[in-house]
Amino acid sequence: MKKKVALVTGGLSGEAQISYKSAITVNGNLDRSKFDVFQIDINPTGWWYTPENAAPQKVNRDDFSITDGGSKINFDVVLLCIHGTPGEDGKLQGYFDMLGLPYTSCDAATSALTFNKRYTVAVAAFGGISVANSMHLFKHTPIAPAVILEKLQLPVFVKPNNGGSSIGMSKVTTADALAPALEKAFKEDTQVLVEEFISGREFTIGVFKSKGALQVLPITEIETANEFFDFEAKYQGKSVETTPALISETMHAQLEAAAKRVYEVLNCRGVVRIDFIYNEGKGLPYMLEVNTVPGQSAASVIPQQVKAMGASLQDFYTSIVEESLNA
Repeated sequence: MKKKVALVTGGLSGEAQISYKSAITVNGNLDRSKFDVFQIDINPTGWWYTPENAAPQKVNRDDFSITDGGSKINFDVVLLCIHGTPGEDGKLQGYFDMLGLPYTSCDAATSALTFNKRYTVAVAAFGGISVANSMHLFKHTPIAPAVILEKLQLPVFVKPNNGGSSIGMSKVTTADALAPALEKAFKEDTQVLVEEFISGREFTIGVFKSKGALQVLPITEIETANEFFDFEAKYQGKSVETTPALISETMHAQLEAAAKRVYEVLNCRGVVRIDFIYNEGKGLPYMLEVNTVPGQSAASVIPQQVKAMGASLQDFYTSIVEESLNA
């Protein structure tokens, strides 16, 4: 009997536009011989399901059920395609945990932790993973730029502490540019991370579990015409992404080991994308951040890596769904 899958997309942040693009890819590659798929749109107006040739209807939040063709549908599993809140920060995960409903992402605790960039790097560092020096700032207790620069060396990255897609992020190379960068980041979040720049090559790596075994997707190297891998570079073609990356066996082994270590230390589930800078002078990969609901759009890295592995997206998404059902 086919499993009923709720493909949940949308969201309450500026990343919703990416969520909808991810859902198109995932929905188009789910195996209909194994799954009945129902797309749920969570947006500021509510939680919605739109039956074929019918008006949108609200999802019953008491048990996360819908009505389709006159029949009540209770789902077997949730496939999360929401980037940002509430699908990547632990809120929906906690709700589904309360209902006893399996889902394809990290659990509520890991999702909440990794959504906070500062807490992520702190826990990763505690687990022996190399990270950049950084400061965690709060809007209600401002710190003067001069004080920040007493503790951190330019250049630095300034980024909203919660959220993704590089929205609100800046690279700061001069002291007078720090204050405007902080203002920009605080427009997106009440917490900001200021992080020292690490010189090196940038890589991003997908890691997932299949049949209980940890697997690392082919590594992607990112080179951007912009000053860093920002929203434009990620989603509007302003970068060159090489998959698999052209790197030495030693570098490959180090990056793969670091990616597995991050996945294990942070107790991840489902498919996760981890970003690194490899500093060739020190011969070390430095973890930048963790994406627990990585993009799946046509422009995203994970679909590229799956194809480079020689697998089909249909088989990959089947594996992710079945892993969550068997967890």
